[in-house]
Amino acid sequence: MVRHPAIHLPPPNERREPGGGSRRWWRAGSADRGECGAASWQAPGSRLEYVSDYIVRPARSTDIVGIRNLLQPMVERRILLGKDLAVLYGAVQEFVVAEADGELIGCGALHVFWEDLGEVRTLMVSDEWLHHGVGRAIVDRLEEHAKDLGLSRLFCLTFETEFFGRRGYTPIGEQVVDSDVYSQLLRSGDAGVEEFLDLAHVKPNTLGNTRMLKKLG
Repeated sequence: MVRHPAIHLPPPNERREPGGGSRRWWRAGSADRGECGAASWQAPGSRLEYVSDYIVRPARSTDIVGIRNLLQPMVERRILLGKDLAVLYGAVQEFVVAEADGELIGCGALHVFWEDLGEVRTLMVSDEWLHHGVGRAIVDRLEEHAKDLGLSRLFCLTFETEFFGRRGYTPIGEQVVDSDVYSQLLRSGDAGVEEFLDLAHVKPNTLGNTRMLKKLG
């Protein structure tokens, strides 16, 4: 696969779309911890966001096998729980993927728990694309989608506390919802909700992970 160097573009008021159009230019986050602060563009109304030499876009049903293959090494190392293809297909609308030269290089999903609350889950970037801002771009896209849905808080269960901490997520205690919402969430049957609620029977699956929450601006 041919890889191109990161593209650095001037600020929006110094650059026009090639060909004289009116696309809106934006910067995909600040550079931190050696990651390149890649410049990006998004056409108004477009569902594709260009970040350096890869794109972040909503997943399609044809991506699901690729997502499963992307997750498999982490499943084999018991860092992620495996999911059946039927489960992944049923959640395709929750996923976004990062793609370079037609190859999936990362993925992440947004799952809604409650009126104001959701979870960033199943975040994965292939090893050769680590430290290229891919994870940041995926999380940024999921957070923007969460805002569009009206969510104001996002949960994650993660080993990567530094990564999420730099993005405004902070560790949480045992209960961050009121008793009525808690009782309703108990009925969901969703493993991620049970991890959010820190139920006793899921604790063996969450050892070493940190429960974190971010209030969206």
